[in-house]
Formats: sequence, C-alpha cells, structure tokens
Amino acid sequence: MTKNPDHQDNDRRFVLSAHAFDAPNMEPALYIVSTPIGNLGDITVRALETLAAASVIACEDTRVTSTLTQRFALKTPLLPYHEHNAEKQRPRILETLEAGRAVALVSDAGTPLVSDPGYRLVRDVLEAGYKVVPIPGASAPMAALVGAGLPSDTVLFAGFLPQKGGPKTARLKDLADIPATLVFFESPHRVAATLELMADQLGGSREAVVARELTKRFETFERGTLAGLAARFRDQTVKGEIVVLVGPPEAKPEACAEDADRLLKEALKEMPVSAAAKSVAKQTGLDRGELYKRALELKTQAE
Repeated sequence: MTKNPDHQDNDRRFVLSAHAFDAPNMEPALYIVSTPIGNLGDITVRALETLAAASVIACEDTRVTSTLTQRFALKTPLLPYHEHNAEKQRPRILETLEAGRAVALVSDAGTPLVSDPGYRLVRDVLEAGYKVVPIPGASAPMAALVGAGLPSDTVLFAGFLPQKGGPKTARLKDLADIPATLVFFESPHRVAATLELMADQLGGSREAVVARELTKRFETFERGTLAGLAARFRDQTVKGEIVVLVGPPEAKPEACAEDADRLLKEALKEMPVSAAAKSVAKQTGLDRGELYKRALELKTQAE
C-alpha cells in the first residue's frame, strides 16, 4: 500500500475517552437501541451507555445479544422478547417502567422495529404515557442503499415479501410502477427464485443489487440487471443475510394522441374496451379513464 508522505504514522491514532465507563442515570423510558449488523465495532458510545444504564435489555434471542454484552462487559439482565412471548412480556416491561426504571429494546442485529414486531411494544408504552427514545446506529437497509450505487433520493423499504407464490406475485405487481428504489430483505435459500420473479414482474432490464454479509469479512455487492442477477444466482449456494435493491422503473415516454389511437386499435382487435384501455394505460402512462372513452369512440367508428 502506498503511504501518504504527509500522513505520518503517529497521525493515524485516535483516542476513546476510556476503556471502562460509568453509565449515566437515565429517566424511565423505552430506549430503542440499534446494534451492529455484523461488525461489533459499529456499536455507538451512546448505545453502550444506554445498554449499561438500563435496568433490563429486551431482546429477540438472549444467546445472540449475550455475544454483544459479553464483548463489552455489560452486566444488564437480558429479557427475551419476541413474537411468541410478546403478550406475556409486555406487561413485565410496563411494570419496569412504572417502577421508574429504563428499558432498552434491541433486535438480533441492526435497528429494532425494522421488519420485527417491536412496534406493538412501542405503541403500548406510548399509550401508557411513557417516552420512547431512539438510539440510532447500524441499519442493514441503509448500509445496503449507500453502497449499492442506485438512486437514493426516493426509497421504498418493502421488507420481506410474502413466501407463497400468489401473494408474492401480487405484492411485486403493486410495487412495479413506484418511482423509487425498492429495498427488500430476503433469505439465502429463496433469493434465486425471488430474483427470477422480480425479473418477470418488475422487468428484467431494471438495475438491481444483491448485498450480502454487510459489514462482515465477506461483504459483497453483486450488481447488474434483474435478469442478469437471476441467472447469476440460479445455481449458486448462497449464505448470509441478504438485502435486494431494485432501481426505479424507466420513465415511460409521453405518448401523443396518434400513438394512443394506434395502440387502442391494435388492442381492440384482441380484447374488450375496458381491457384495451387498461393495457394501453400501462404502456403509455396515460389516464385510463380518458383512454376508455377514446376506445369506445374508436369501437363505435369501426362498427
């Protein structure tokens, strides 16, 4: 590696205030604490202070969270909180707040409430009159987005798609024309089939990125079109956490009245008026109602 002659070795150092610290007292509230998505070095100082000061840490899986707490010598008790025991544990958390203590909520990785059931706890806490305090930090969707190279001015986070074919297809159809970069979570064993379906429903030529193992040693960004990525992943054995990003659809060129008439006449040869108007509206982006009226006129003229 080439060294910058103006950047001396002793200039590369940085200082943390201390290796150990005393956490501050915290007011009774539910603290939503973001934790690393892979690299434990991504924990924030504020997150460590919060986890140390809380009376209890509510977490999805105590085995996962204990890896974090042991790494940073945190002694705060862990309370399992997940979709299967939430109804039982929420009253315990509210009792802790009522006793004037702070509660931290974490997920297995990243920012809680992003594709997990924590929002129900947040609503109950707010309805009970307690504060909810976000402690921001690592987030897989944001990490994937900033490294993808896709437009980031308008973004739609779609989370996990339905697993069954019919609802999954319907959901993609709903998302197909949204002028935004779409961000999805996906499991390794479903990613190949999902990319195939995305290519079919969203358009094989759309730009896309598959981000894997974010912040970890084998972090990768696979870039290409949906069709190209579907072919690339078809025979791959995939491991690790995955974020799939799909670029916005290409803007449809504006159609003039002559173009609309031509397309409507062709469509009317094979389908009824309503279906013809719907088909041409999808092709051109023109108003479906206006196209329906024009299709009726063209059909009447042809009779």
